[in-house]
Amino acid sequence: LTRSEPLERDARIFPGVYAPVMVWQDGQRVIKPMRYQCRPAGKPALYDTKYPGTYNARRDNLEGFWRELFGFSHGLLVVNAFYDNVQQDGRNVVLEFRPKPEQDMLVACLWSRWSAPGEPELLSFAAITDEPPPEIAAAGHDRCIIPIKPQNIDAWLKPDRNDLAAQQAILDDRERPYYEYRLAA
Repeated sequence: LTRSEPLERDARIFPGVYAPVMVWQDGQRVIKPMRYQCRPAGKPALYDTKYPGTYNARRDNLEGFWRELFGFSHGLLVVNAFYDNVQQDGRNVVLEFRPKPEQDMLVACLWSRWSAPGEPELLSFAAITDEPPPEIAAAGHDRCIIPIKPQNIDAWLKPDRNDLAAQQAILDDRERPYYEYRLAA
């Protein structure tokens, strides 16, 4: 808050930090600040520590662990890179994965509106991840975000709970950029 010049790190989000997420509300696309670690409605606050990995929603578990959100509350996060921990030469390093050519990506997310008596309302989300493309697997990472195509924005944001196959089809019909990676600063 005391700086007037942005730094590269200002554009990164970390679990527990808020980010702008696009959702469908009152017949239009809107941006809501949401915490990057999803706490589904109806779950106790201790859910955050019991399930600390809920910042990502594995695609192979959308109709299992995430069934209360998949087909109900979808969002999009706009990013131009993502970061993750990998093991290289026996040590943990953080890599930055960036699409080439450089582009903004519309990352598929699930989100929830959590409330409890005496507690402030919490909007939170999880990015959906899937099996990695070959270049990410070669870097030592086993997951990848799912960037959807722009023509699928509204269909993704307004899911039909009775047609989960259509939602899965949107995730299949994703953007497939080539990712270059480098050691994150």
